[in-house]
Amino acid sequence: MQMDPPRRLESDGEHSGERRSLHRGESRSLHRGESRSERRARHKVRRRARRHERRALRRQRRTIFGRHPFATGSLVVFLAMGPVWWSLGSSLANANTLPLPVQFVEWVRSHGGGSFVRFAENVWYSHNPPPVGGRPPKGAIPRPPAHPVEIPRQVVLPHLALPAPIAPIANPPLPGEGQWHPVGRTVDGMPTMEEAFLRPDPVHTSLVAGVVWMDPLLLAGRYYAGAQVPDVGGPWSPKAPISPNAATTLSAVMNLGFRTHASEGGFYLDGRTAIPLRQGAASFVLYADGTATVGAWGRNVTMTPQVVAVRQNLSLLVDHGAPVPNLNANDTTVWGATLGNQIYVWRSGIGVTANGALVYVGGPGLNITTLANLLVRAGAVRAMELDINTDWVNFFSFSLPPGVAASPANGSKLLPDMVRPVGRYFGPTNRDFLTMSARAAPLSTPPDAAPPG
Repeated sequence: MQMDPPRRLESDGEHSGERRSLHRGESRSLHRGESRSERRARHKVRRRARRHERRALRRQRRTIFGRHPFATGSLVVFLAMGPVWWSLGSSLANANTLPLPVQFVEWVRSHGGGSFVRFAENVWYSHNPPPVGGRPPKGAIPRPPAHPVEIPRQVVLPHLALPAPIAPIANPPLPGEGQWHPVGRTVDGMPTMEEAFLRPDPVHTSLVAGVVWMDPLLLAGRYYAGAQVPDVGGPWSPKAPISPNAATTLSAVMNLGFRTHASEGGFYLDGRTAIPLRQGAASFVLYADGTATVGAWGRNVTMTPQVVAVRQNLSLLVDHGAPVPNLNANDTTVWGATLGNQIYVWRSGIGVTANGALVYVGGPGLNITTLANLLVRAGAVRAMELDINTDWVNFFSFSLPPGVAASPANGSKLLPDMVRPVGRYFGPTNRDFLTMSARAAPLSTPPDAAPPG
């Protein structure tokens, strides 16, 4: 497209520079005694004249692009990005419990913008570190009851022994720190879960992490797929939301791992391997009887006819009852799939104890080493990281009588600062999750123990 050169409204002349110098000299002498308001008014008139001259020059151009270059260019770019707007609009319009800003970030991450999102997250967390020192808010760590109430039982049901209280990390310990408290549904009066609260390190003493111990003899796990995780191989069953029938026995629901393309592992469900299972990867394995374990694939856990789901995420965080060797909070090569782990953020993890119980840990202001230390103190002999960041770390419990359906109105957050509402899993959701439900009858024998080796 050829454009005519703009025509000058007046000739520059041979001595335009000389005339401008004379004009400036004359202006200084003419306006030397003017007031500030007069000077502003004179500059305003001059700006208006220059603007009028630019508009006149544009009107003399013959093409629409020449007369309106910015508007025309913006329209061309907008139309060229039509498929992008359609994809983004469809994603935001999908039925989903995620807030719109979170859906937008998820869309950017799914369409090649992961590096930008990680950069933005690192900048945000680097400039918003957790507070140093201080005390937790009142009530963040429940005090133990002065006179514990003995739960009456006509028949002692099969159950796992509750571990000892968790040794506090920060000094001096606060009343109730690391002490277990029953939570969730009961089976014939027997508690199925216990929760404890403690500060995650000696420095960030105003923060509190939550720990949940779960008895697999009294609880059965169930895996739910999300709309986008796993993102291949579907459709899957069961899928979000939690069904009304399952809600009548629901005791707890929790988040799972990273998005599958960032998990550095595989996925198995419904008798299908959607993503190849990686040897040595940290694996959460769910069996047909509702029991579950955590282990390194190919060493601690393998494929058997009883396996119904395998969710892999990175590598083991805890092994042989201790944090894995060379675990370094500054290492962004092994644990940096989403964020540089030197940054303290919300994190969650799950592990298995020596007698087969599951333990979940979640909380704010954690790096990879403090998460591992908390899982070990909770009794885990093997454990893995689940998810990180405020929108994804969730654990909700339901302390309800038998037969009463769980709902967004009668659940409780493990920690009050967990930002997502209890109703997250009662509607469509992009991410996968795990539920724990009270059994109609306890298992008669415990699952295979998880020895430290």
